[in-house]
Amino acid sequence: MGLRESEKVVVRAALRSGWRKRSEPSCKFEEQGMDEKTKGLSPLYSIELLSQRAEMYKVLAQLYFRPLSSEQVNALSEQDWKSLAEDGSAAADACNDIYRALRRMNTGTVDDLAADFTAVFYGASTHDGKTAQPYASLFMHDGNQIMGEACSEAYHAFKSECIRVAQGIDMPDDHLSFMFEFMAKLCERAKLCVDASDESEAMRIVSLQRTFLEKQVTPWVNDFLDLALSMVATRFYRGVIKLTGAFLNEEKQLLEEVG
Repeated sequence: MGLRESEKVVVRAALRSGWRKRSEPSCKFEEQGMDEKTKGLSPLYSIELLSQRAEMYKVLAQLYFRPLSSEQVNALSEQDWKSLAEDGSAAADACNDIYRALRRMNTGTVDDLAADFTAVFYGASTHDGKTAQPYASLFMHDGNQIMGEACSEAYHAFKSECIRVAQGIDMPDDHLSFMFEFMAKLCERAKLCVDASDESEAMRIVSLQRTFLEKQVTPWVNDFLDLALSMVATRFYRGVIKLTGAFLNEEKQLLEEVG
């Protein structure tokens, strides 16, 4: 899973602070040889905004990938969620849930969060016969199956950009965590294009992000979030789910603006 020493949690201007990640592999993806792009450009986004979007996608990718370690929970608890909860943004309610969950930390918090994650996102529990595992195949097309058509679609989207899920990670490609990390990777590539003044490639990447979000994330993610929200037992994961929805709504609006 891709995490660095520090990572900003940003829903554009709403989330302003970072949480430090420790003892995690560098990335869930492997790149398979991309040519460097150079020459003349007018950037679509600022470097700052591209960086913020990439970091937010990485944070969400981590939160849905596996249960959090004690170090990660402690690092999250050190952040200023209270001020984020009071700033009136679309993410304020989500940040309030996270803040109130983490301020009540005790010796059982990590285990409680792990149990909640396992029950909901690993599919140990069901609601009306459905699990809230974060796989597109469970919600798209006819749903109710792992490794469905949506998995193939995600695989080919990754492959088209010379990216694949890293060896040793035995999870289908249409996991939401992988989709979020793919979007983060595209933000980072667009940032490189801005640095290299490669306008055409930056525009292609932004267009790809918009298409990927519209076709492979938006059609199912709200159903997943609604189901997961009805199942989670902890206020922390209620906040995570709300934060995901707020960020994706903002992403949709942002990508529509740039066409």
